[in-house]
Amino acid sequence: MADLFDADAAALPKAGFRPLADRLRPSALSEVIGQGQILGPDAPLTVMLASGSLGSLIFWGPPGVGKTTIARLLADETDLHFVQISAIFSGVPELRKVFEAAKIRHRNGQGTLLFVDEIHRFNKAQQDGFLPHMEDGTILLVGATTENPSFELNAALLSRSQVLVLERLPLSDLERLAQRAEQELDRPLPLNGAARASLLEMADGDGRALLNLIEQVAAWKLDTPLDGKSLAARLMRRAAQYDKGGDAHYNLISALHKSVRGSDPDAALYWLARMLEGGEDPRYLMRRITRMAVEDIGLADPQAQVICLQSWETYERLGSPEGELALAQALTYLALAPKSNATYVAYKAARKAAKHTGSAPPPKHILNAPTKMMQEQGYGAGYAYDHDAEDGFSGQNYFPDGMERPRYYQPVERGFERDLKKRLEYFEKLRAARKT
Repeated sequence: MADLFDADAAALPKAGFRPLADRLRPSALSEVIGQGQILGPDAPLTVMLASGSLGSLIFWGPPGVGKTTIARLLADETDLHFVQISAIFSGVPELRKVFEAAKIRHRNGQGTLLFVDEIHRFNKAQQDGFLPHMEDGTILLVGATTENPSFELNAALLSRSQVLVLERLPLSDLERLAQRAEQELDRPLPLNGAARASLLEMADGDGRALLNLIEQVAAWKLDTPLDGKSLAARLMRRAAQYDKGGDAHYNLISALHKSVRGSDPDAALYWLARMLEGGEDPRYLMRRITRMAVEDIGLADPQAQVICLQSWETYERLGSPEGELALAQALTYLALAPKSNATYVAYKAARKAAKHTGSAPPPKHILNAPTKMMQEQGYGAGYAYDHDAEDGFSGQNYFPDGMERPRYYQPVERGFERDLKKRLEYFEKLRAARKT
């Protein structure tokens, strides 16, 4: 995927049309707008350059935030020959040519900064192909990815690189970029305050997208400033970044889940809307919302799970978009329901114990004895039928013989679990009385 100011200036004709993004390309790292977390005083890149110890890097961040620009400027700062390839269009033959050319430069005393855009699109074997050339100093690798390197890049490549996170540009940085564009155009944008704010929001943190929008607005040559409504009629808002199989998918469902767990219905509805606007499958959302009812509300409000299943059925009957309101209703109910993960915690503890106790059999007194041989083996001997007890409780042991009785389920003092806690304490008291 291309990045902010990503066109190779040397490859463009000196005469003729040049896009605004190219004309505004920074000529030094100090001119880069934003990314202070890696370029500011005492930030990683600043320290590396000051100490002369620039190593291989992985830039992780959304489109249009300066990954390609910074890589190119790093090559200028370190007198390295800059080579750019894209994993989308390059294969093994192209990589071999790049490495051979870099080896020749290396023998002649010239280093190579190899910038690989969309590096996560190379498979494991192709990623491994970079390693020997990184280790012997033939190349200094700078990879760019919009996906989480932890999942998309192999461990060997990551161990030889430092991952630097680039962030979407905030409105303040986008405003600085807009002002720089106005200086280049030598005229202010024909927008009133509301329209200008709307334009910045349309860019959605993408500097290149903003410059493209500004170029369109400047081409209109209007005599009077546009208001927000007029601008919206002329320009389409940039589509929100959302990949149903990528980081955005998992980040947003995490935000949705934690908003419900945190009893914040407004935040939960916001993240639900973000995912639906991004094209997420409502059935996936319904599965996850039902899981929230089981995991985070549990028996503090048993009705929560019922509400989710009913909303799911409503969606199946109504379809989209009408049925999406049922999802929102279920989500709001979950956010405001009393919370308990007691059953979830108890289940995980029981699973752990089950793994550790191996194949320990149940005690014989709770086993059925349908054959004479099993009766002779003591199956069912001494079993106390609970309904025969006056209080309907025998107090017998149901764990394997010799296993110390555990306590997995710890109900909370919230919602319906307060009643369950009282019942649990009642049976514990009866069980203790049966032993005396």
